[in-house]
Amino acid sequence: MRCLAKRITVILIILSSLSPFGCGGPMVKNPANFAVPQTHIYPRPELFTPDTPYKIQVGDTLDIKFFYNPELNERDLPVRPDGRISLQLIDEVYVAGLTPLELRDLLKKKYETTELKNVEISVIVRSFSHQKVFVDGEVGVPTLVPIMGQLTVMQAIAQARGMKETARRWEVIVIRFGRDHKPMITTVNLDKVLDGTDLNQDILLMPYDIVYVPRSPIANFDLWVDQYIRRALPFPLPSPVPTPTINY
Repeated sequence: MRCLAKRITVILIILSSLSPFGCGGPMVKNPANFAVPQTHIYPRPELFTPDTPYKIQVGDTLDIKFFYNPELNERDLPVRPDGRISLQLIDEVYVAGLTPLELRDLLKKKYETTELKNVEISVIVRSFSHQKVFVDGEVGVPTLVPIMGQLTVMQAIAQARGMKETARRWEVIVIRFGRDHKPMITTVNLDKVLDGTDLNQDILLMPYDIVYVPRSPIANFDLWVDQYIRRALPFPLPSPVPTPTINY
């Protein structure tokens, strides 16, 4: 029985070096470059700062005020899922992705084509849509994290109670959806953030990003061993490293 157990232990050590779980190769074969312009409401995540003008989102509510035509005022006007709003006298207007000032100028031009005179408009974003990112995988608690101002990958993971010991920290996956709803995938190396060698890996997140922390190769292998070897054997596996004897 001991001989069989020793052989199985040796086999497991060999498998750990040959198994795809142990190779540690890249999980994402062709990661997107999130540093180039994208078809999203924010052009570049690393340039999205508090100085960046806010752009109207689906789910926001707007107040539209006419200084000389108060009968046209709109309060708590919702931005529909198609990114449009409905107003009196003019056709529906696509507003998602516009700043309040851009929308003001657009509405002024549209109303100037009607019979109105001296059109002066103000646009106020009264309430903001609930913008979140999704954090899943080898974290303390998979969760939805609200975006309040800037939010980086590390901050989002911290709100998910951090990474587990089994996390593949050097290849955390970020999935982002463009305006055409096609996913773009990249990876960030949080080991370089944690040791201070490349803080740029801790990129800014955007609404509805998905942060997925995969299992490390050794964690995958340990899970495979537990499921297919340990539970199938009628005896416990010995540790490949002998426990030292301490004499008191």
